[in-house]
Amino acid sequence: MIFNSYAFIFVFLPLVWLGFFGLAKSSVRLSVVWLCLASLFFYGWWNPKFLTLLLGSILFNYWLGCRLAPTRPAAFAPAVRRWTLVAGISVNLLLLGYFKYLNFFISTVNALGTQHWALLDIVLPLGISFFTFTQIAFLVDSSRGEARDFDFLRYVLFVTYFPHLIAGPVLHHRQVMPQFEDEKMYRFSYENLSIGLLIFAIGLFKKVMLADDLANQVTPVFDQAAQGVAPKFLLAWTAALAYTFQLYFDFSGYSDMALGVSRMFGVHLPLNFASPYKAKNISEFWRCWHMTLSQFLRDYLYIALGGNRRGPLRRYSNLLVTMLLGGLWHGANWTFVVWGALHGVLLVLQHAWTGWLARLNLPAPSRWLALILHVVSIGLTFLAVVMGWIFFRADSLTSALLIVQGCLGMNGLSIAAAQGWLTQLGIALFTWAGQPVVYEGVFELSSAMRDFNPSTVGRLLLICSLLVWLAPSSQRIAQRWSVPAASWVMVLRGGWVAFLLLVSLSHIDRISTFIYYQF
Repeated sequence: MIFNSYAFIFVFLPLVWLGFFGLAKSSVRLSVVWLCLASLFFYGWWNPKFLTLLLGSILFNYWLGCRLAPTRPAAFAPAVRRWTLVAGISVNLLLLGYFKYLNFFISTVNALGTQHWALLDIVLPLGISFFTFTQIAFLVDSSRGEARDFDFLRYVLFVTYFPHLIAGPVLHHRQVMPQFEDEKMYRFSYENLSIGLLIFAIGLFKKVMLADDLANQVTPVFDQAAQGVAPKFLLAWTAALAYTFQLYFDFSGYSDMALGVSRMFGVHLPLNFASPYKAKNISEFWRCWHMTLSQFLRDYLYIALGGNRRGPLRRYSNLLVTMLLGGLWHGANWTFVVWGALHGVLLVLQHAWTGWLARLNLPAPSRWLALILHVVSIGLTFLAVVMGWIFFRADSLTSALLIVQGCLGMNGLSIAAAQGWLTQLGIALFTWAGQPVVYEGVFELSSAMRDFNPSTVGRLLLICSLLVWLAPSSQRIAQRWSVPAASWVMVLRGGWVAFLLLVSLSHIDRISTFIYYQF
């Protein structure tokens, strides 16, 4: 079941919400049980057989976490605790490795020509990366004495809580367990419901009206590259930028919907997305993109490797290893390894550059020069991210390199044809005509590209650019709406939410999963 479906919006969510607050009036414990069962149903909707895997993982990690916590009666001795933690993390990673990376390993070995093993019939369980990382964090926090609440029922809810179960955010025990224990969560709040509906409506609009429409324009180009067709300059950049915005609004849409649904139940999930394309360097980008995963990699991998405590060379190697593994976490394909390596190299270059500038001890720039440098930094960071997303999206390194070559003009460029196309595109944008523009000599679209409409993608890129860099974030809007206002203002706000929902719901014409579901 996905958030952007009629079954979820009109059946599952209302029934679960009404049942939760209805049961909470008589028994908080029953409302927790209801939410756990609803979350398990939500997960099992796709493939019920994987419920056994999820429940087995929960039982194993809960038992081990109780034995690792130094304050628990049955805790392991300190000498045993460290090796038990290593063993517990290894079991979780082996489980993840079997489902996610075994066939990748086999295909890599086969490609080297040393063996010819048959690929296994393995189906990747939804959300396995997220609930595995969530529970690894629980084990580490338990061994450090940072996990306090070991109520089994609340732990089950902590892992299976349906707003985050499939595609994050990656939760820490200390972030949500205290909320499950707080009685205020189980009392209906009009503010939580209204703010939750607002954030959900914004997320649904992003997904249905922007991300899905962009996907229709992105897929034909990358499919042709997968078949060996090299796109020219303008088509390559159009596809790269379209996917850059598709992924942005797909992931931010999911993040908003997850936060909004959870807020309706009185639970504040950690922020997972905060306008990353406004970042002025790669470090800032990763502090704003998939924030909970970035924090997990920093706290449990980068710092565990030594962080920046052992000199610059060790720091740079730790950054590279962290980003390589972070890239591989996203998928079992060499394209993700290259994408992670690219970001690792960019982080190393950024830290080296920052350190060099600090040693120069230059005077502070003037106000206008600082503004220019800020805008240039955002632009350069964005371009680097765009190039990385090409590898993230492509099916293979070969097709990714074809698109990169196109962006560099190595596949050909017709200046005159491009100027003519841009002129007609400008007319189409101005008149909002929606008619296909001339592409001869620029796009060379085959029959497989019949769904690609230059004027449509041009308008979408313009709208997305304005929203990304000029519009306030959904969290900023929610903060403003949480301030009490006059009755007529509340009516206008309610009408705006209704409008977003109606427009989005009227365009749900097919099942469209979120991109991060596959990770």
